[in-house]
Amino acid sequence: MNSLGIDKPPADTRVVVAMSGGVDSSVTAAVLADDGYEVVGVTLQLYDHGAAIRWPKACCAGQDIHDARRVADRLGIAHYVLDYEDRFRAAVIDDFADSYLRGETPVPCIRCNQRVKFCDLLDTARNLGAEALATGHYVQHAQGTHGPELHCAADPARDQSYFLFATTRDQLDLLRFPLGGLASKDEVRDLAERFDLAVAHKPDSQDICFVPEGGYAEVIARLRPEAGEPGDIVDLDGRVLGRHDGIVNFTVGQRRGIGIAGSEPLYVLAINADRRQVVVGPYDGLLGRRLTINQVNWLGDRPLDSVDQAVSVKLRAPQQAVPATLRGLENERAEITLDQPEAAIAPGQACVIYDGARVLGGGWIERPEAVLAS
Repeated sequence: MNSLGIDKPPADTRVVVAMSGGVDSSVTAAVLADDGYEVVGVTLQLYDHGAAIRWPKACCAGQDIHDARRVADRLGIAHYVLDYEDRFRAAVIDDFADSYLRGETPVPCIRCNQRVKFCDLLDTARNLGAEALATGHYVQHAQGTHGPELHCAADPARDQSYFLFATTRDQLDLLRFPLGGLASKDEVRDLAERFDLAVAHKPDSQDICFVPEGGYAEVIARLRPEAGEPGDIVDLDGRVLGRHDGIVNFTVGQRRGIGIAGSEPLYVLAINADRRQVVVGPYDGLLGRRLTINQVNWLGDRPLDSVDQAVSVKLRAPQQAVPATLRGLENERAEITLDQPEAAIAPGQACVIYDGARVLGGGWIERPEAVLAS
């Protein structure tokens, strides 16, 4: 077996590397090429090249495509740029806007991995005759007794498993993550310097790639003008406390910018999209222990609807995993009961399920109807 777990010499193993133009994917390509693999770099152009050039924080367009091409030239590997702008707009950007219209809080990076990057890049890798698709994500691929498994990165500070929970077992057969076992990001930058890559000190991307400077409300208002329609701000009893300029300006758990003064701090408890209501109340109203998730991607060893076990879960990306009990349901749904209440369990966010460092899967948080005003 070679270092990717494939029964071939590296020189006879073709690997497609998803090259975003950042340091992580660039180092991934460099390490594999240095190990003797036949490496082919592929970059997806995900939105308007001209607009991305005017906004330097964009990814998968503009400067990033140029950087990926420079790295490929430096390594002497083939490099292809594929235009997926239309698919990205439909599968990620439109979905992002529609989620806000439903009163949800979406996670577009997960949708991008799920619907565009892994799905289409895996097809491309197979069409190119590759034995593996490698990315610069900080997670780990392991071979278990029931097939491939997804595990957290060795460095908890860099772990990206929350964003990759929707990766299926069939996809894991082909996917590899060479950086997942590294102890720190410093090692990656040291490798970039060793390979003399121009992106060695390129900053990490932090924002949603298609939302300049975090201005998501402006993006949604442009795509879905109805998101700016005014409505009522109400309490849990349905009493009107004020007016708002569009539900797109609010998320569950929000405290600042509500525009309502009270004797105690008020938080957004829920968003009733059908009535254009923003439901507010005290902090205690944010706390909950039970939630249901749908569209579950299950990577466990037993069928989901037979599972009733202790797990740990993440309800948002920066959170530490917390203890819970998972009960599998039919139709790709599951019920999660937290050991301790958590605040701001937001519909549309992902709930990712762990057994220690192993990712068991995850799903999308359904609306907790009990919090909505009558």
